[in-house]
Amino acid sequence: MKLAVVGGGSTYTPELIDGFARLSDTLPIEELVLVDPALDRLELVGGLAGRIFARQGHPGRITTTDDLDAGVEGADAVLLQLRVGGQAARQEDETWPLECGCVGQETTGAGGLAKALRTVPVVLDIAERVRRANPDAWIIDFTNPVGIVTRALLQAGHKAVGLCNVAIGFQRKFAGMLGVTPSDVHLDHVGLNHLTWETHVRLGGPEGEDVLPKLLAEHGDTIAGDLRLPRDVLDRLGVVPSYYLRYYYAHDEVVRELGTKPSRAAEVAEMERELLEMYGDPTLDEKPALLAKRGGAYYSEAAVDLAASLLGGGGSPYQVVNTYNKGTLPFLPDDAVIEVQAAVGHTGATPLSVAPVDPLFAGLLANVTAYEDLALEAALRGGRDRVFRALLAHPLVGQYAYADGLTDRLIAHNREHLAWA
Repeated sequence: MKLAVVGGGSTYTPELIDGFARLSDTLPIEELVLVDPALDRLELVGGLAGRIFARQGHPGRITTTDDLDAGVEGADAVLLQLRVGGQAARQEDETWPLECGCVGQETTGAGGLAKALRTVPVVLDIAERVRRANPDAWIIDFTNPVGIVTRALLQAGHKAVGLCNVAIGFQRKFAGMLGVTPSDVHLDHVGLNHLTWETHVRLGGPEGEDVLPKLLAEHGDTIAGDLRLPRDVLDRLGVVPSYYLRYYYAHDEVVRELGTKPSRAAEVAEMERELLEMYGDPTLDEKPALLAKRGGAYYSEAAVDLAASLLGGGGSPYQVVNTYNKGTLPFLPDDAVIEVQAAVGHTGATPLSVAPVDPLFAGLLANVTAYEDLALEAALRGGRDRVFRALLAHPLVGQYAYADGLTDRLIAHNREHLAWA
């Protein structure tokens, strides 16, 4: 089995490598290719990756290349984890929206739209080259914004599934609180990428006992603290929202906070400098503890599970993924990309049935789905008016003066990445 990781020079990659090494029985990789145009980073990351495999006795071969076509040739699956524009673009995504009084964040709001506009054309080009090299290869997308990028891939006819680590993070957290193994916890995880709620937490599988009321009663303060939301909000909702919902439920509070401290992008850039220095140490043969603060917790385990199931191996029968709606949420179009539990196998992902969604959540999902429609149209066809329409539709923007100002700033800060600008 051959896997390729596009964006293999990312400081995330050792987390992925560690999972591949630990879970080799689930996903027996013979060759792993790390593909990245940044050869200096690739050399450091690739060296550590090889040492991690060697330490854990993994027999697979790790190679590195900046040649995308050579790297994906013959791959059974290709994982996408790229960041167009790097941390410098992320820094801008998180700062210029604040000038208009809107949240600055890399995956949602105006910053998320900027990332989508930069990313979708690049990902589609990569996917076409993967299809030419090996039309049977699966594409696993971890590149944000995952929902929009995955929809672009599916609309273009690619064999693609989107992946996020939010659900597996909740699964691990809840398992620890309940004193059970993660595999015992089945989440009724409903929504769009980065706009989800855990509506039930079941023990043993899709039909198991719902222990969410018990979790909220016994651990509500801890859960609320992790989400940085008031405990009474969780009690009134009766569900556990993802931490991205704070951008919606406490927008103005978040904007005030973001204006008083360094951006997350600046923090991550400093971490990356430290991590790359560590990766260059020839005695380091495990992922460093600092990597846990970088983000992407449990990504490796989710990626291994998904790849194993898609490639006919021993992955879990049910996994939270991003895929076509196909009637699962009847208030959304069939071709919307939703993030829910799905049955995953060699033919792809089939969403499980979902209980009726509370209008409090369904309304926001419909609103953001409409934004994602317009965002993808802007990413595929360009043009100032399309950018403006997407921003005006977004519930974190929603006023024409804000949308106008944000449109000008988005184009000014991203001109080098927008062929039409």
